Amino acid sequence: MGAGAGGGLPQWNCGCPLCAAARAGKIASMTQSSIALSGDGQSWTVVNASPDIRVQLAATQKLHPQSLRGSPIKAVILTNADLDHIAGLLTLREKTPFVIFATQAILDVIAANSVFAALDLTLVRFTPMQLDVPITPVPELEITPYAVPGKVALFLETDDLDLQAMGEQTIALRIVQGGRVAHYIPGCATVPDWLVDKLSDADLLLFDGTVFQNDDMARSGTGQKTGSRMGHIAMTGPEGSLARLSHLPARKVYTHINNTNPVLMPDSPERAEVTAAGWDIAQDGQEYQL
Repeated sequence: MGAGAGGGLPQWNCGCPLCAAARAGKIASMTQSSIALSGDGQSWTVVNASPDIRVQLAATQKLHPQSLRGSPIKAVILTNADLDHIAGLLTLREKTPFVIFATQAILDVIAANSVFAALDLTLVRFTPMQLDVPITPVPELEITPYAVPGKVALFLETDDLDLQAMGEQTIALRIVQGGRVAHYIPGCATVPDWLVDKLSDADLLLFDGTVFQNDDMARSGTGQKTGSRMGHIAMTGPEGSLARLSHLPARKVYTHINNTNPVLMPDSPERAEVTAAGWDIAQDGQEYQL
C-alpha cells in the first residue's frame, strides 16, 4: 500500500529535488510503508498502520467495505512502534472489529499512550505475538515474526541507545501461502550471516531500502542523520544490502525508501546500479502474488 519511509514522498516540509519532482508529477509519489496480505482474496491483514492509511485504503479497491458498515480487514500486524507504523491505528477507530498483532514490547508502547484508548477494546483485540511462533491472522496465510537488528522508536530513545539491538522492538515477517515464501523487512540495521541464510528460502523479498548510501541526507543537504543512526542499513558498501543479499534467487524489492534516496529517480545511475544487481524499487499500489 505504501513504499515510502517516514514522511513519504514528497515529505511535507522538504524541497529537495526528489520531493520537488514528485510534486511536479515527474516521479511517483509514495505514502508511508505498509502492505496488505490475503490468502483467499477475501479476508485481509494490514502490516503496519501508517499515518497515510485512510488514503491507502481508499486507493485499494479490494480493501473497500463490502456492506453498509464493515471492512475486509480482519487484522493489523505491527513490525515496530515507529510513528509511521502505529499512528494510523487511530484512523481505524470507527467501531469495526479487527485484531492487532504485535510483540508484547510493541503492545506495551501502545498501552502506555492514552491516545490509543480511542480504539474500542470491546471491538479491537490486542494480541501478543511470540517471536518465531507462527500465527494465522487470516485464512490460508501463515506468518512468523522474527527479530532483526534495529533500534527502538525515535520517541523512546535514551542515552544508552542500542542501534542494532535484537529483540521485540524490530521484527521481520516470514509469510507462507500455498507453499511459497515471502519475507517482509521494512526496517533492518545490519545483515548478519544468519539472516542471509534465513532469507535463502524466499520466493519474494521486500527489504529495507531507506538509504542508498549511509550519508544520503548529508549529501542532499537535508540533514546530518545517517542511515545507521536511524536503524537502517544502506544499500551500498561492503556490508550493504546489495552486497549481502543480491545473490539470493528471490524476487528482490526495496521498500521503505526515504525521500532523499536517489534511486527514486528512474534515470539515475543509482537506480541503474540497483536494477543491474537484480532489485526492483517498490511503488504504491503494486501487487505481488505468491
